[in-house]
Amino acid sequence: MTHPQPDLSADPALPKDSLPDAAPSNWVDHWAPEAWRPLLRLVRIDRPIGWWLLLLPCWWSSALAAVATGQPFPDPVHLVLFLVGAIAMRGAGCVYNDIIDRDLDRQVTRTRNRPLASGAVSVKAALVLLAGLLGIGVMVLLSFNGFSVVLGLCSVGPILIYPFMKRITSWPQAVLGLAFAWGGLIGWSASTGSLSLAPCLVYLAAIFWTIGYDTIYAIQDFDDDSVAGIRSTPRLFGTWTQIMVGLFFVLALLMLAWAYAITGTGLIARAGLVAFALHLGWQVLKIDLKNPVVALRLFRSNRDAGLILFLTLSGDALLRL
Repeated sequence: MTHPQPDLSADPALPKDSLPDAAPSNWVDHWAPEAWRPLLRLVRIDRPIGWWLLLLPCWWSSALAAVATGQPFPDPVHLVLFLVGAIAMRGAGCVYNDIIDRDLDRQVTRTRNRPLASGAVSVKAALVLLAGLLGIGVMVLLSFNGFSVVLGLCSVGPILIYPFMKRITSWPQAVLGLAFAWGGLIGWSASTGSLSLAPCLVYLAAIFWTIGYDTIYAIQDFDDDSVAGIRSTPRLFGTWTQIMVGLFFVLALLMLAWAYAITGTGLIARAGLVAFALHLGWQVLKIDLKNPVVALRLFRSNRDAGLILFLTLSGDALLRL
């Protein structure tokens, strides 16, 4: 079966080197100086959904810690630091991933125009950029308590091995989950200087959520991955993809419900969890293995799903006053 890829040529306003998973209205393609565009695309500034998905478990955990400790809202300084760190570390992860994957990326329609795969950015320039982004990430991490610093450093393992997983396992989405969900631990530890069952449940929930939404994302590359020998959960699940994504989303909801129960969340937070569940259910119903355009739209919608949880948890903390 052949899956149509988004046709960028249909929009004459977009530059020819625009990437198919970048939003047509992104500012990089329209406003950034042309010389900067390859570097900005390399760190995915034109595709902010990635840093949102890295950031949201941090914010969930921080807001849940506020509820559990009787604070009126999550620490705003922490929220800003998490934002800066998520943008920097997501960018660093993308640069590292693209250095490792540049040969594979040339074989996939969606990724063949990425700056390293196309030659628009040299490996040497990418390494310099990677060092700078890691420096920002380290400075952010050092702003937190010592326990959180050590905890944050422990996330390096999943990050380093992730680009290689698609070559050796059909579960690269699970390894991505281990890395992207780490904020579910850091948000809590930055507030309390420790861990407990609740943030561990948030971490598990974020892992299952990541496996679900990244399986949806990988539908875009179903045919090309088969040709290039890239392994993924959609290729593993096949016609069971919709059911399996639904299963992982249910597991995420169960972990969150457990975390909410043991921290004593109120009506606002629980209503938010129901809204989050409805959003995930809508995504599952809309999954279509033959339609990568819909897959990208569903994947991006997880920013809104995650914000529902954060805002209702924060509202719950505030209403406790």
